[in-house]
Amino acid sequence: MSLTRTAASHRSLVSPATRPATAAPTRAELLARVIPLGLTGSVTRLSGLALSVAGFPAPLGAWCRVERQGAAPLRGEVVGFHDQEAVLLCEGDLAGVRPGSRVVLERSTPTLRVGPALLGRVLDGSGRLLDQGPAPVLHDRVSFQPENTSPLDRPRIETPLVTGIRALDGFLTCGLGQRLGIFAGSGVGKSVLLGQISRHSSADVNIVVLIGERGREVREFLDDNLGPEGLARSVVVAATSDESPLVRRRAASVGAALAEYFRDRGQNVLLVVDSITRLALAQREIGLAAGEPPATRGFPPSVFALLPRVLERSGRSAKGSITGLYTVLVEGDDPQEPIADTVRGILDGHVMLSRRLAERGHFPAIDLLASLSRVMGDVVSREHQGSAAQIRRILAAYAQAEDLVSIGAYQAGSRREVDVALAEQTNIQRFLCQDRDDWTDWPTLQRELATLAQRLEAGSSRS
Repeated sequence: MSLTRTAASHRSLVSPATRPATAAPTRAELLARVIPLGLTGSVTRLSGLALSVAGFPAPLGAWCRVERQGAAPLRGEVVGFHDQEAVLLCEGDLAGVRPGSRVVLERSTPTLRVGPALLGRVLDGSGRLLDQGPAPVLHDRVSFQPENTSPLDRPRIETPLVTGIRALDGFLTCGLGQRLGIFAGSGVGKSVLLGQISRHSSADVNIVVLIGERGREVREFLDDNLGPEGLARSVVVAATSDESPLVRRRAASVGAALAEYFRDRGQNVLLVVDSITRLALAQREIGLAAGEPPATRGFPPSVFALLPRVLERSGRSAKGSITGLYTVLVEGDDPQEPIADTVRGILDGHVMLSRRLAERGHFPAIDLLASLSRVMGDVVSREHQGSAAQIRRILAAYAQAEDLVSIGAYQAGSRREVDVALAEQTNIQRFLCQDRDDWTDWPTLQRELATLAQRLEAGSSRS
């Protein structure tokens, strides 16, 4: 019997009591017939973070309960196999685990309870509530790892997602269903930018996934960056840096599953993942613990297999869309490091944040000349593209002559575009810079962009 499920069945698991008698069994029920819940094994050895369990033929990804002496049981997950033994990683401290400790299978195919009542709530990396609010009523279940969407089932991206950020909407316009990366070193305003976009974007629902953040930064992000109005239409998933790599990796699956649930309800979802780099670091710990050999800069092959699986879960469907906004921590401000280079090749565009601009107090510190949106031409008018191209040409000319200008060696009249850039520098900076609470709607953006382009064009004609 085939284990293949339809797109509808893998998103809503129907209980045997309510399913018609003629319906085919679900994948979870088929696995339960072969691998019954309550299957047990015993710990044989501990190597680093990994437990080896004998007599435990559970499938990859199964959730287990590891009993330990003098302490509460741990939740673990099967991450590999070695010499007829299952390799497990656990969510918490392994103190109290000994040879012979019993391991019990809890779920062969983990699922997540979801529903509209999760809006405004904060979850941990396994999908459990972190905040102190009342328990929500959740009637639906979704799989952590649904089947892949056929590329022929993805409609083209044709509608812009308005972020309220002039530099983004004007020059790097994002479309509903696009996957856009924000590449930045530490301390250049990445979290503030994410919060500003989440508060003011035209998406119906925000799913914000914080992976590997410092514990204090979660509260700061909720209160200062996201704010009450942003949180009211968001679900936040937080897995801090002190949690196990298993939980940090799982947070990305929880966020994607939530986004797919709201997308299938016909909504346009903004999925924010901060950051993909910390997800890759968590997978590196898991892969090395499972016995994988290190490859590029110590990252095992499973890291580079995981990235496209995570990033491809965003996109449009016949019902709604998931617009993915993924941050990448650029190691040493080097955009060619392995994770940044791999992610940039998968995504539909990249926004480069510049430390040089941030040090000048330029916010958002977006380096327009180094950034690109691959779908901008499909979601904006020709007039919009022409205005953006005109301003880019002036910015590029100024960037080439900036060193000469800074030392006073540039002679006025040497190059027309540079003269215009110097004359209109105040207006250009006023358009590109925004305060944290400042946002611009789409009609106003179109008008201001066209006005600035006309000023630059008129200045070029007079020079």
